[in-house]
Order: sequence, then structure tokens, then C-alpha cells
Amino acid sequence: MEGTVLRTVKASAIALSCVVAGVGLAGCDEAEAFTGTRKLTVEGKSVNVSCSGSPVEDRPVIVLLHGGGDSLDKLAGIQQTLSATERVCSYDRLGAGASDQPGEPQTFDSTGRILTGVLDQIAADTPVVLAGHSLGGLIAGRYAPDHQDRVAGLVLLDATSPTQGADLDKTIPASATGLGAELKAQTVAVLRGENPERLAAPDGDVRPAGDIPVEVIQHGKPHLGVVPEYGPALERAWSEGQEKWRGLSSRSNLSTAANSGHYIYVDEPDLAVAAIRRVADQS
Repeated sequence: MEGTVLRTVKASAIALSCVVAGVGLAGCDEAEAFTGTRKLTVEGKSVNVSCSGSPVEDRPVIVLLHGGGDSLDKLAGIQQTLSATERVCSYDRLGAGASDQPGEPQTFDSTGRILTGVLDQIAADTPVVLAGHSLGGLIAGRYAPDHQDRVAGLVLLDATSPTQGADLDKTIPASATGLGAELKAQTVAVLRGENPERLAAPDGDVRPAGDIPVEVIQHGKPHLGVVPEYGPALERAWSEGQEKWRGLSSRSNLSTAANSGHYIYVDEPDLAVAAIRRVADQS
């Protein structure tokens, strides 16, 4: 569940472009290890990117993907912690934070091209570990199978289910009223692309991303349980969705953050950091 939907529940119950900070770097084929926040140009759009930590030989670059309705600012704490030992970057997707608005509705393909353009400039040929929360996890899970040459590992932090639409249809009937009906309607609208990123997120099968380490971590505090009548079923469906993500790799592991709601990296940052470092080690 993304952005306003979650807030409603709680309240109610090489390089596509090598232009850095407006300076053209023709023929750029190596990443610039800058520290701080910069605007990178990708496919003619300004993308807000934050990087910290020094490059480490034989270590992947960690790339954090925020959830829907969030921005890279939300990831600042975990990024700072990781940067003590890792090279780590985050970025605002189009329509989020300080990045440009998308010029047209987005798909997994188009948002994936933006991610590729960012990786070209911050990592070049260095493998990456993608760590995505919620919608960011869904994007990472869809991206990795088509980019096995550069994605060396995945950490999915309460990632949106790959079958979120079907999950809702199964748990909340069309005859539902009240908060359950409102939650379903809002989530379906978000999945159709009625969100700041204009990103449609249709259901799809989980495809293998190679024999890479994958950590799938789900929330332990049943925050969806506040939805009258449908709460327990929503929690079960969410857990089933997390299990489906294990299909990304034979080296996948599913665990539960017992003391976390949806924002695992906020509620239990040490757990999230340990998982990301573990995947980086294994990759």
C-alpha cells in the first residue's frame, strides 16, 4: 500500500545522458564518485540523486529506492548509516521529490529506463544492489530480471505485492462499504497510475533474476488489521505476496521484521542495514 492509502488506513483505522549539474560530459563512460546531492539529466529530465560513502573495491554500489509518495529524503538516515562502509546512492523518481515531473504516464519500462540512466552515471560498470521499499521494491523486483548484467542482489523491504490488484479483489469484494471499500478504491487508482509519478503498476508474474542473493523482509506489526472486517485477510494476502517475491532467485530468503510496520527501515533500521550489507557481502 502506498502513500495516501497507508495514511488513510492509519488515520481511519552507458549512459542515456552524461550531463551532471548542467555540465555536458560527452562520451562519459565512468561513474563520478560525488558526495552529496546533484541533478543528473536522464532522457532529457532532471533527476535528483544523492550519493555518499567511498567506492570500495570489489563491492557493489548500494542503490536505495523509496516508496510511493516518498522521496530520497525519507532514506537519509539509512543511507548515512550504510555510507560508513558502503558506496550508497538514492534518487527521486520522476514525479517525486526534487526530480522533474514525468512528461507522460509511466510504465515499468519507462521508469526502468530512468533507473538505468541513473546507474550509468553513478555506478557505470560496477554491479549494484537494489534495496527498495514498498513501490520501490516492486520496481526493483520488476527491473532485476531484465538487467542481470548489473543487478548483483536485491533487498525488498515490505515490497508491494506483484499481484496487488488481484490480492485486493480476493480480499475485499465489490459489495464492500466503509473503510474497506475506500482502501480498495484508492489502491486500485494508484495501481492504475493515479499517483504523483503517474506510474501504472499492473499485476504480473515474478520472473527469475538469476542466482543472486535476495532478502525479502515483511512487516511484523499487522497495521492492515485496522481495516474492519477485512484486516486479517489483507494481512494474509500481503504475506502471500511477499512469499511470491522469493521466485526472483533460488538464493532468496523471506523474514519478518517483528517490530516494524510498513516502514521497516524506519522502525528497525539496524535490521534493514544488516540485510543490505549481507546481500552486498554475498553478491
